[in-house]
Amino acid sequence: MTNGSSSDSDTPAVAGCRAGVVDLLGLLAYAELVGFFRLSDDAERAPTLAGKGELAGLAATEYAHYKRLRDHLAGLGIDPEAAMEPFVAPLDAWHARTEPQSWLESLVKAYVGDGIAGDFYRQVAQLADDETGELVAGVVSESGRAEFVAAQVRAAVEQDPTIAGRLSLWARRLVGEALSQAQVVAASRVELAALLAVTTDADGGAEDGKSIGGNGGTGAGPADLATVSRIFAKLTDAHAARLEAMGLSG
Repeated sequence: MTNGSSSDSDTPAVAGCRAGVVDLLGLLAYAELVGFFRLSDDAERAPTLAGKGELAGLAATEYAHYKRLRDHLAGLGIDPEAAMEPFVAPLDAWHARTEPQSWLESLVKAYVGDGIAGDFYRQVAQLADDETGELVAGVVSESGRAEFVAAQVRAAVEQDPTIAGRLSLWARRLVGEALSQAQVVAASRVELAALLAVTTDADGGAEDGKSIGGNGGTGAGPADLATVSRIFAKLTDAHAARLEAMGLSG
């Protein structure tokens, strides 16, 4: 770890952080793989050829990100499928709860839902080793996606202002569901919760890693879930900016 010395490299807290990094990369790898499938479906439903092409390109980028994460895990001697497996059920449940009912809703989900998840991943990766931090930052980059989605939604709202309220409500629901998903994952993955605790400790939100394994090591305790909530609270500015970019801030 970047901030750990050799003398404490074998302490339980640091070991937990290392396992938390594997969890983070496994979670993100599966998210990128699912993102590839989802954007491929969105491309097929796009109403214009230009939209189909743009979304197909974004789907290809998601797959490239997945492959990069998978290869990185393999290079660390980690079985990528084993690293992803704990997150299949919670991520699949998240997507089932947030199934878009229209193409515009799918665009808002691709921008807002994935965007705030990316912000969360970046926040958690801050105290990982430099290589992991750079990898996560590159994988969750919104370049290309943000411009296309914001322009499409903004144009639709300008053409029919009555849809703005419904899409704004949808965006807020996505954020709420994302927080619930993050809490479920943290509650079941004590190693990832340890990484969350260290991240919060660096920002003055926890003391001495006390939130690690708050329920005796079998999973995350109430302090860990509060940590997730605090991290998400820091992401509201970026969320507001995304709404404004899509013409939904009003």
